[in-house]
Amino acid sequence: MAAPLAEPAFRHSYTPKTGVLLINLGTPEAPTAKALRPYLKQFLSDQRVIEIPKALWWLILNGIILNLRPRKSAEKYASIWSSEGSPLLVHTRNQTRLLAEQLAAARLEHVVVDFAMRYGNPSVDSVLRGMREQGVERLLVVPLYPQYAGSSVATALDEVFRSLLRMRNMPEIRTVRHFHDFPPYIEALARQVEAHWQANGRGDKLLMSFHGVPRFTLDKGDPYHCECLKTGRLLAERLQLSKEQYVVAFQSRFGKAEWLKPYTVDTLTALAKAGTQKLDVMCPGFVGDCLETLEEIAMEGKEIFLTNGGGEYRYISCLNEDPNWLNALTALVQQHLGGWITTPDDPVLRFQRAQDSGANG
Repeated sequence: MAAPLAEPAFRHSYTPKTGVLLINLGTPEAPTAKALRPYLKQFLSDQRVIEIPKALWWLILNGIILNLRPRKSAEKYASIWSSEGSPLLVHTRNQTRLLAEQLAAARLEHVVVDFAMRYGNPSVDSVLRGMREQGVERLLVVPLYPQYAGSSVATALDEVFRSLLRMRNMPEIRTVRHFHDFPPYIEALARQVEAHWQANGRGDKLLMSFHGVPRFTLDKGDPYHCECLKTGRLLAERLQLSKEQYVVAFQSRFGKAEWLKPYTVDTLTALAKAGTQKLDVMCPGFVGDCLETLEEIAMEGKEIFLTNGGGEYRYISCLNEDPNWLNALTALVQQHLGGWITTPDDPVLRFQRAQDSGANG
């Protein structure tokens, strides 16, 4: 293990703070092949993501993939890049700012809210060091993945713990494992769908597309598949949909191995050929629109559906900066901060003030 990093200089006026760190997947610096290569190398070198023998995968990654995929991926990123930059980065930054505002409005004192990306920038290590500089001694880590998977939540937490290994004076830490069945999250999704229906009318079927993972991860004990199905079921119940009115599928298959089924591509083809006239499509596993939702689902998915004879294809945006989602995120954070921070009206704080007043009297 490397020697611990230097600690911030001690200050007598120092006020310990509580930190809330949001973590998302990440994004390249620009929609170019040059920027995609280091981003993809970091992402695809993660053994939580690619569970292939390291030596064999190194040859495949460096000999084939990193010579071919950056250009193709850059074209996809360019198609969804905004004037502000990567949509995922923009939405994550906005969610962080809005969460901080809501926590401040709730009069939660001495809370530092920030975000990091598992791959790319801002890195987990740099943000954690910045939080230590601000006096953070208690840390809540919130990976922005509703459903737990080893290749998403676990690797984000791995990176946090790697950074903590280099700290001499570690903060107290809590982590959010998942929130796939958190009632305010389900309610936010439902209201997003209802707003779409109110504006556009109800579709014949609702397709919920989640990011896919290799099938063997389920066989080895990863709960991701079950948590996606539970989210889908709870959302359908909240929307009062029958089993015939919605379907859960999995996108973003990579390589030749079997992944979680049904595949979104196959589902879109089947629905189109079955004569579906109005299809509503959403991605409940993403809290912010990104490449996988805007390009793969909103663009490629639409093309697949229409090419195979489908009718109207209506993509429902991710939660992004929706107020219902920000309320849900704030509630999630407050729940996990329980006992760590107080508001001026906190009953424990009132009791302590009463005790102090009695002692002084």
